[in-house]
Amino acid sequence: MKKKSLLGQTLLMLAFTVLCVLFIMPFVLLVSVSFSKEADIAMNGYKFWPENFDLSAYSYIFKNPTTILNAYKVTAFYSIAATVLSLFLQSLMAYPLSWGRMRGRNFISFFLYFTMLFSGGMVPTYILLTQYMHLDNTIWIYIIPGLISPWNIFMIRTFFNSLPYEIYESSVIDGASEFRIYLQMAMPLSKPVLATLALMTFLGKWNDWNTSLMYIDNSELFSLQYLLQKILKDITLLQQMEESGLGMINAAQIPSETVRMAMAIVVAGPALVIFPFFQKYFVKGMTVGSVKG
Repeated sequence: MKKKSLLGQTLLMLAFTVLCVLFIMPFVLLVSVSFSKEADIAMNGYKFWPENFDLSAYSYIFKNPTTILNAYKVTAFYSIAATVLSLFLQSLMAYPLSWGRMRGRNFISFFLYFTMLFSGGMVPTYILLTQYMHLDNTIWIYIIPGLISPWNIFMIRTFFNSLPYEIYESSVIDGASEFRIYLQMAMPLSKPVLATLALMTFLGKWNDWNTSLMYIDNSELFSLQYLLQKILKDITLLQQMEESGLGMINAAQIPSETVRMAMAIVVAGPALVIFPFFQKYFVKGMTVGSVKG
C-alpha cells in the first residue's frame, strides 16, 4: 500500500510539474519576444531566448514616460480605491443579511438577486452617468459605478453564515455594538473571502479600458490599458499608411509584435506582484458555499 501511495504521489507531482512548465512557457516566450528585435521575429518567428537583445519595444512605449507614469498613477489610484470601498460597502451590507434576526432580509436578498437578472442597458447607463450624475471626465467614473455586486454580497454573506454564532453572542454579552462586532470580529475572520474578492475586483478594475473609451476625453485621466491600446492603434495606423504609400518611415522600423508583448509585460507586472500575497487565501475563498452542513 505504501509503495502504491508513493507511486501515486510521484505521478501526481510529475503531472503537476508538467502543468507548471506548460503554464510558465507562454510567459517566458512573452518576455523573450518583448526583448527581441522586430526583424528577428519577422524572419525567424518566436523563440524562447532573444537572438539579439533589444529594448526598442520598451523604448517605443516609454518614449513619453510622463504619459505612461500618469496613466499608472490614475489606474493604481482608482483600482485600489474601488477595491477598498467595494469590499467595505459589500461586507457592510452582507453582515446584517447573514443573520435571521434582521427584518426584511428575504426581500432585500430577492431584490439583490433580481438585479442580477436584468440591467438598465448601455444607453440608459451612459445617460445616467453623464447627464444626471456628471461623472464623465472625472476619476469617480472609475470608482462609483460597480461598487456593489450582488454576487459578491452573497459570497460574503455565505462566509459570515459559516462563522460560529457563539463568537457574536459572547461579543454581545460583553457589550460590543453591532458595528464593532462587524469590524473587529467578522471582518478579521473573513480574510479568505475578502482577499479573494479583493483580488478579483482589483484585477477587474486594473484591466478596465472600456470606461476610458466611453467616458473620458481628458488624456490625463486615461487608464493604463486604454493608453496602451491607443499606442497599439497608432502603430497599426502607421503600418497601414506605409503599406498604402503614405507613410514617412519604413514599416520594418515600426515595432509591432514586440510592442504587443512588451505592453502585456507592462500591464501584467503589478498583478504578478500582488497575486502571491493573496494566494494563501485564494483557494479557501473560492470554495465558499461549496460545503454544507
